[in-house]
Amino acid sequence: MSNILETVAISKVYSNGVYANKKVTFSVREGEIHALVGENGAGKTTLMKIIFGIERPDSGSILAGGREVEFRSPHDALDRGIGMVHQHFMPVPSLTVAENIALGCETMQGMFIAKDKIRKSVEELSHKYNLRLDADKRVSELSVGMKQRAEILKTLYRGAKLIILDEPTAVLTPQETEELFTQLKLLREKGHTIIFISHKLQEVKRLTDRVSVMRKGELAATVNTKEVNERDISGLMIGEDVSLTLSKSKKRPGGTVLEITDLAARNDNGKQIFEHLRMKIRAGQILGLAGIEGNGQSELVEIITCQRKRERGSVKFLGESVEFNQIKKERQKGLSYIPSDRMTMGAATSMTIEENLIVGKLEDRSLYSGMLTSPAKIRTLGSRLVDEYGIMCKSPKMEVRMLSGGNIQKVVAAREFSIGAKLVIADQPTRGIDVLAADFIHKTIIRLRDQGSAVLLVSADLDELLKVSDSLLVIVNGRITAYFEDVEGLTPAELGNYMLGVKKMDEEQIRRAYNEE
Repeated sequence: MSNILETVAISKVYSNGVYANKKVTFSVREGEIHALVGENGAGKTTLMKIIFGIERPDSGSILAGGREVEFRSPHDALDRGIGMVHQHFMPVPSLTVAENIALGCETMQGMFIAKDKIRKSVEELSHKYNLRLDADKRVSELSVGMKQRAEILKTLYRGAKLIILDEPTAVLTPQETEELFTQLKLLREKGHTIIFISHKLQEVKRLTDRVSVMRKGELAATVNTKEVNERDISGLMIGEDVSLTLSKSKKRPGGTVLEITDLAARNDNGKQIFEHLRMKIRAGQILGLAGIEGNGQSELVEIITCQRKRERGSVKFLGESVEFNQIKKERQKGLSYIPSDRMTMGAATSMTIEENLIVGKLEDRSLYSGMLTSPAKIRTLGSRLVDEYGIMCKSPKMEVRMLSGGNIQKVVAAREFSIGAKLVIADQPTRGIDVLAADFIHKTIIRLRDQGSAVLLVSADLDELLKVSDSLLVIVNGRITAYFEDVEGLTPAELGNYMLGVKKMDEEQIRRAYNEE
């Protein structure tokens, strides 16, 4: 089988002197599903950006179909049949599926856009690849899984034969993941090639033909997937044998830390998102919140963290009302918050790692010498947290924007988990980070729970929810439709059915489950 794409000795050095890629020689065979894995900061994203024309290498070459090519932009890559579906895709919500797919390369009829021809082409593509979508439906009305289908169709519409998928299952239910895998295998059967970037090694094992492992900017190995297990892949990523077992003692919940009753609120479009919602979290308890993205999780987190007004009901933290725009008061009481959007909400990317780590700690007198903060004490704290949380950097004085996305997440986690929190709101805390870092964060959440913290864990990763949570709530269209006091025996498939609305508990069942605490 011939190579559809090769990189030869590709190197990329950023302005801080750090090698993102160092002489990477990587190849993908025509008609295979090829996994690309590695720790955060290993160089995966940079390599894919180079292949897709977003970044330009400092040295080395790219071969497409055996011929050397130069990509100055994504348009050049698309012209060579290379497409990419990013983890955070951004369609235009007010446009239809067909309009989004054709955006920027519309078929014209004279001076006008040939809408009927575009619609027909999109419908033919969706049938050919079993990516069924209503071409006339507005993207704002689609589920996350359907939006992803539209993004894959967009690359196919532009003629892509090689498709790069960056963390494609990060926000999908098990059922949606199964559908995606079926569609990717069909693409392979029809001659397309897939580069599958993922931190979910069980999915890598199930789906892919070969695995390439990046480590510290270099290609550590390329192996046949069937010849290795998940532990082997983890070992190649880390450079040593690793064990990622998570032990958790039985929960011993104490008093109520957060209690929500009769909550009503609206989303950004003015639509009623909650009516009479109620929930509570106790000290020493990890409560997981499961739901397909867009069902009210974000709005609920925003209300708890003082970012959104409520219309009715009460939200009490340690017995006192939580009010809009009063986040400083709640932080002083012991609220810790890891937001889902680390880039805009979680970190000040133009500031240093050190500076980000002391946000929220400026009233801690141990960081002062007399009336002023002590640079030496801040430096000691920064170095300790960088070491403790495994943040890959040249120095704690590096600007956060120079880090990989996963290492930025580690900075946020290090800051939020080190404040002695009474209540931890962890919203997608391990999205886009490697297995070793995710394991560390899981163990830290459990340690905080054992020390008496209450934790609300919001995640699209059902394995994470089932592994880490003590109890679970399911939210559908802003309503709590199921509550599991104990997650033991609950499977991802069953949980997925509750999230999709296929199954639900009645109000009496949920009330009884709460009363049994």
